[in-house]
Formats: sequence, C-alpha cells, structure tokens
Amino acid sequence: MKHFLLCLLALLLTPALVLAQPAVNIGSKRFTESYILGEIMARTVDAAGEAPARHHQGLGNTAILFSALKSGAIHAYPEYTGTLAFELLGLKSVPDLAELNRLLAPHGVAAGVPLGFGNTYALAMREARAEELAIRRLSDLARHPGLRLALSQEFLNRRDGWQALRQAYRFSFSEVRGLDHGLAYEALAGGQVDVIDAYATDAKIERYRLRVLEDDLRFFPGYEAVILYRRDFEKQFPRSWDALQRLAGRISAEQMIGMNAAAELAGDSFSAVAARFLEPAPADAREAKSGRRSFLAALAGPDFGRLTREHLVLVMSSLALGVAVGVPLGIWADRVPRAGYWILATTGVLQTVPALALLAFLIAALDRIGTLPAIVALFLYSLLPIVRNTESGLAGVSGSLRQSATALGLTDWLRLWLIELPLAARTILAGIKTAAVINVGTATIAAFIGAGGYGERIVAGLAVNDHALLLAGAVPAAVMAVAVQWAFDILERRFVWTAPRARQAPRS
Repeated sequence: MKHFLLCLLALLLTPALVLAQPAVNIGSKRFTESYILGEIMARTVDAAGEAPARHHQGLGNTAILFSALKSGAIHAYPEYTGTLAFELLGLKSVPDLAELNRLLAPHGVAAGVPLGFGNTYALAMREARAEELAIRRLSDLARHPGLRLALSQEFLNRRDGWQALRQAYRFSFSEVRGLDHGLAYEALAGGQVDVIDAYATDAKIERYRLRVLEDDLRFFPGYEAVILYRRDFEKQFPRSWDALQRLAGRISAEQMIGMNAAAELAGDSFSAVAARFLEPAPADAREAKSGRRSFLAALAGPDFGRLTREHLVLVMSSLALGVAVGVPLGIWADRVPRAGYWILATTGVLQTVPALALLAFLIAALDRIGTLPAIVALFLYSLLPIVRNTESGLAGVSGSLRQSATALGLTDWLRLWLIELPLAARTILAGIKTAAVINVGTATIAAFIGAGGYGERIVAGLAVNDHALLLAGAVPAAVMAVAVQWAFDILERRFVWTAPRARQAPRS
C-alpha cells in the first residue's frame, strides 16, 4: 500500500512542479484579428530580448481581458477605442486618447500605441439576398422583421452592441440568436441565417460576396486599434515597452485585411502570419507557404510540447488536490454517516454546475484568470468520484474483519491504514482514475480563461472555422485520456493487492 501511494503521488505531482520565469503576458480576444495582433505583440516583445513573452490566446470577451489586465494576469492586449469608451467606461462618444487615459487611470491601465487602422462594427448580408429585398442601409432592415439574425455573444451583450443598435434603429426582429463569430459566415453562406455582425477588416466579406449595410444613422463610432496596457508595464519591462511603441502606425487597414485573410482563408497559423508581417518574405516564398494546413501539420505544430505540458499541469495538479481532499472526505463520510450524507450531496451538486459558469464564478471570486481558477474548477469536479468511491470501498469491508483487527489490539487508525485502505484500494483507485479521465476532457475548456492546454487549439479552430486545428486539439486530448487510463491500470496491476479466488472443492 505504501509503494502504491508513493507511486501515485509521484505520478500526480511530477508535471505540476513546473516553474516559469518572469514573462511578459500578452492577451487576446477570441477572434482572428485579436489573435494575430496578440501574436505580433508577443513576437515583438520576444525580439526585444528583455523577457520571454507569453501569448494567452482567445481569453474571451472584453470584460474578462480587462479584469485580467487590472489583476496583473496579463500586461497588455490589443483593444479598440470605441470599445474602451462605450463598453468599459460607459461614455456616449469616443474622446481622444488623452481623455481616455485620464478616465482609465483609476483602473491602473492606459491606452497607447495607435496601430494605424480602425475596425468598426457592421451588419452584413449576402449580396443576392440584400438585392432581392432592396436592403442597402441599416434602416432598411426595419421593414423586414422576419429576417433571421445571428450575432456574436459579445455584440449581443456589450453596451455599444445589439441592444443600443436595436433601440437606435427601432428594430423588432422575431429571431435573434447568438453564434460564434468564426461560424457565422458559413451559416450565412449556407442560408441558415440572413444577417450577421461583422468587422470592417473581416477578410470573409469579399470571399462570401457580402453586402455591408450602410450605417445611415452613424451609430457605430470609430474603433481605432490601440494597445491597452498596465501603467507599471513601462517601468517593469522598459525595453519591451520601447519595442511595442515601434508598432505605432505600422499596420494599415489593407494589411490587416490581408493578415486576416491569410489566417482564415489560406489556413496559415497566427504565428506564421505575425512572423511574415514583422519580417516580410519574398512574394514567391509567401505563395509557397500559403494554403490550408493539414491535420498532421497542425498536430505537430511548434506549440505541441507547451500545450501538452500545460494540459498535464492542469489535470495532475487538480487531481492531486482532489486526492488530498477527496480521500479524507470519503473516510469521514464512511465513519460518520450523518456527515457523509451532506458530503456526498455537496460534491454531487458541484458536479452538476456547468464548467463555464463555474469558471466565471471563480474568476470573480479569485479576481484573476489563468491557471489558478482552472485548477480549482477541475479540483472541484474531481471530488465526486473520489469521495464516492472511497466511501463505497470502505463500506464494503466486512464487519468481521474490522472486529478481528480490533480484537488484535489495533487502533482505529492502524486498522484503517493496514486493513481497510488496502482492501478498498481498488475501488478508491477506480474513482481517482475516473476523475483523471474526466479532467483531461474538461481541461480543454480552461483555454477560454487563458489557462492553456489543448483547448487553445480548439478555441482557435472555432475562431477561424479550421477543422484541422480543431482536431489537432481534440485528438491529443482524447489520446491523453486513454494514456492516463492505461497508466492507472498499470498502477492497479502492479501495486493493488487482489484477493485470491477461492478454489472449488473437488467433486466427490
């Protein structure tokens, strides 16, 4: 039993003991342009040579990134002046950069380094459908309340988004649903929806022959791309900040559309697109590199090692906490039935909470994003199978064995350690194995809050509708789940004692 516990502890803690050197943490939102700009910023910081850059891809919406910035989980991310004014500061118009910074100062952040292009919101339709209904302006939509709208979740909920737009134009559509921005264009092209929200620099507008509807009431303000950063960034990483400032005015709208097209239409990785912008290659070399990547190329990408380490840290760290807390709780539940009822009920309720809802709650409770809330969430999910199997395994030990151990003079704790836990080890290990396999799959959702792991590829694949990239994240996660199960099976065969089967008496 002692060898079994030592081996199990080593398996759980080895990948968790990963120490990271101080780094510049760059964030990005969950759409193509933000991924690319975040990658450009990270590569620029790396080139400065002061500290390694870490790009936390696809962290979610504006509120999550702003909270991450204020808490220090990230140092900077690409943002837009219109979003700062309307969504974060609740203004009625977009002031100049100096006024924005005066209002942002109490939050400990600042906006700077105008990148050189703007990217406003818009609504778009298929050209043929818009021509059929004689729709050219946003105000024309009001005459067709039966149209089906599919809008991104952020646009649906932000202050300068759908609700304000609906009131300004007096829309009364009967069907408005949320849809991930990366999937909306295909849904529109397939005739599943009639109107989607778009960005002015979206590369798919021309590809799908869409009509961007004129904002005749001038509802949407200017959305100039800037870098939003912590005010202590300049002092903490002066050379990295100087390098980022050299990006000012370097990206035109045409260049940004071209980079978005390379990622969404040609299938280039965000890192490759950023690298070509920072170090332009000859035209013939660019043509040779373009083209939709294959599954094998996406699977064997340069980020595979990092994502594997991050995924293992998430799974094994949370599982180690689950074992450290769950096994004692299971013992308590077996020893005190009245407490056991509440312990099992509480862990059961935790298992029913949706993962994204739990992550959102933990972000607010811990005031940070990234690895810590992800590990806490996975730890909570791992409790039920560990606690339940520990309690069931101990309850299955016969009363006669316990009485015999007591008759031999063993204390309760010695009886637990020498008799009951070894006999219940197989059941307890089955619960730990179940928790580990569940955590491998659930850990992919942690990418939505910047915790890394294979979920990064899944989220990025959704952003650009790249099936190869989606599979390059899903398949390794599935393989890791199988490998974890095999590892526990080996532990079970090697260290868990199995009672020999009783031989049948020979027939007379």
